[in-house]
Amino acid sequence: MSITSPVSNTSAPTANGPHGTQPEIDTKSLSLNLSPTLSRAEVRKQIRLARRSLSTEVQTEASLAACQRMLEKLSALNAQHVALYLTHDGELATAPLIEALWQQGIQTYLPRLHPFNAGQLLFLHYHADSLMQPNQFGILEPKLDVRSVMPIERLDVVITPLVAFDIKGNRMGMGGGYYDRTLANWHSKGKPLPMGYAHDCQQVSNLQCEHWDVPLPAIITPSRVWEF
Repeated sequence: MSITSPVSNTSAPTANGPHGTQPEIDTKSLSLNLSPTLSRAEVRKQIRLARRSLSTEVQTEASLAACQRMLEKLSALNAQHVALYLTHDGELATAPLIEALWQQGIQTYLPRLHPFNAGQLLFLHYHADSLMQPNQFGILEPKLDVRSVMPIERLDVVITPLVAFDIKGNRMGMGGGYYDRTLANWHSKGKPLPMGYAHDCQQVSNLQCEHWDVPLPAIITPSRVWEF
């Protein structure tokens, strides 16, 4: 399957201009108050339900506002090779961000499940003519082409999906551990810089963490930039 662009009819913002040009964010999209006694599975369930329940209007406003903040952050980092993901299951839409990065000449990459090393990710160059196929989870990923594989240490930034995050930068994914394994050594190597991308309603006060969970140094939401 070939896709020409991940972007809808919504025009993408640019890295220029003050924060005042960003759309206003509906307060219904802001963080939830969840009981600290909830299990990790229950937190995942509640947050996924919350983000799927956001209206199309709120989703659009949120994606444009978060895109602007992320572009400004990437510009400050002078990032030229950026890995990210295609939106799934109510995640904060990356389509405007991908289009804006293409317009700026920044190289983009998408993850795919490693065909030989279970639990690991590969990152492949993503462009308008990339061939895509669904993986075992029903998520589109680039068709394997060794010519398109980018070694992770050559990426500047990896923008990670997530289910929930807390005020300390702890990240909760879907439970497969793919990003935790992939980014386990980023701090010792200094690259790539992992950054979260999420709706405000995915923020909780405190997450129950496992020893393998990799905290994030920065998380972008529609309303703010979190740095830890």
